[in-house]
Amino acid sequence: MDMLVKLYDLPDSRTLLERLAKAGISVRRALAPEKHKVTAWIRDNFSEGWVSETEVAFSRQPVSCFIAVKDGRITGFACHDATCRNFFGPTGVTPKARKSGIGTALLLACLEDMKQQGFGYAIIGGVGPADYYAKAVGAVLIEGSEIGVYRGLLGASRFAD
Repeated sequence: MDMLVKLYDLPDSRTLLERLAKAGISVRRALAPEKHKVTAWIRDNFSEGWVSETEVAFSRQPVSCFIAVKDGRITGFACHDATCRNFFGPTGVTPKARKSGIGTALLLACLEDMKQQGFGYAIIGGVGPADYYAKAVGAVLIEGSEIGVYRGLLGASRFAD
């Protein structure tokens, strides 16, 4: 299912970003010349489908892909406006870096960017961990959105290779 987020009611990300910075982790918008490195990392850690969506995020101006970097290495990514305008995703964090706040920081970076573009609400498409999104940003399920915009996608699921 998809979820809806009120962009006018997001939690403040500053404390989280400061905590990550103290741990040597930066969260920032990816740069166009990094596309090949980011997409290769996503291919190695996630799926070809997510690579395709991320390539669209890199075609946006400004780029709508954010990355988390520690010691010069990518530890996570998040995109918006990839499959559809006003949609968050895909997003992923390496297993070793999960539960550190990186995923939440990337989520907030994307949602804040969408808010700055003038959106009042955002859609999180094809949600996996609904409880996480509800807790992190107050997202609510959109009834009747099973499969949603991914209906008819070639392959078995949104994450098909």
